Amino acid sequence: MRSLLALISCASMFAASGAFAETRVFIIANQADGYGVDQCLAKGEKCGAQIAHTYCQSRQFAQASSYRRVDPDEITGSVPKSGANCSHGHCDEYVAITCQR
Repeated sequence: MRSLLALISCASMFAASGAFAETRVFIIANQADGYGVDQCLAKGEKCGAQIAHTYCQSRQFAQASSYRRVDPDEITGSVPKSGANCSHGHCDEYVAITCQR
C-alpha cells in the first residue's frame, strides 16, 4: 500500500512539473515608428496586444502574457545610459514582452 501511495505521489509531482509553461521576458528598444506601435506597447494598451503576440510567435512562443514599458535602471548592465539611444525625442525607452510556450 505504501509503495502504491509513493508511486502515485511521484507521478503527480512529475505531472505537475510538466504543467508549468516556459516563460521568457524579451527587452526590446521602444522606437517611434510613426504608427503608434511604440506607445501601444509602452503604455500596455489593448492595441499592443497583437504586436506582442506576433513578437512572441516569431520567437516560437505561443502567446504574450504581458507587455509594458521598462526603465533602463530595471535592466541589469546591458543598456547604455542616457544619450546613446536618443532619437526623435525618445531616449532610453524599452519595452518588456513576456512570452509563454
